[in-house]
Amino acid sequence: MIYNMHMPKVLVIDDEKRIVDGVKKYYEQAGFNVLAAYDGDQGFNLAIQEEPDLVVLDLMLPGMDGLDVCRKIRQRSDVPIIMLTARVEETDKLIGLELGADDYVTKPFSPRELVARSRAVLRRMHKNGEFLNQGAVSEIVHIGEIVFDVGAHQCQVNGEVIQLTPIEYDLLTYMVRHKKQVCTRMQLLQAAHLGSYEGVERTIDVHMYNLRKKLEEDPTNPKYILTVFGVGYRLTDGA
Repeated sequence: MIYNMHMPKVLVIDDEKRIVDGVKKYYEQAGFNVLAAYDGDQGFNLAIQEEPDLVVLDLMLPGMDGLDVCRKIRQRSDVPIIMLTARVEETDKLIGLELGADDYVTKPFSPRELVARSRAVLRRMHKNGEFLNQGAVSEIVHIGEIVFDVGAHQCQVNGEVIQLTPIEYDLLTYMVRHKKQVCTRMQLLQAAHLGSYEGVERTIDVHMYNLRKKLEEDPTNPKYILTVFGVGYRLTDGA
């Protein structure tokens, strides 16, 4: 997907028309084209048919709920997804991230903050895409059975290509360039351009969990991405 810097297209999926109308106004003022859907099935169909640059997805939807929509979209597309949730349980947010959402915003929220977070997600996507299109010189790193080509944005494990999300790519790139060093959660937040809003440090743990599932033979007993309790993570050669 090519990110249109001038008029990015955002799909807002939420059954509360008041919320959709409110955020639509702010998005349009910020230079976005806005599509709207009011249930899960309609939202999923629009996400596939219209190929938006960004999906803003409510967790609680009639019919197919937000988690199922997220799961189905991820099976077909790598479009960035920001989840909206009125639930206070942290597990609901983390499940969304585990399914492939890039970020979450808790209701009630500021439309300005949502637009700002949307811009941050799109900047990250655009940065990675632009890097690829410029044909950057490959920086190939071997980590045990992992081969990570930083310039080509490609990762292989035992010869099999592994798809990384933009956040996972940013995190792995940072850890590769600081291999064997302790990377704090705050450093990793900054590397992935995730900001510093309340609760976001916990999301690093979820993204690391997802990386381990993709890179480690036994994610519950990792040999490459090690936890440094109370601080962050360290990348090793697995020796």
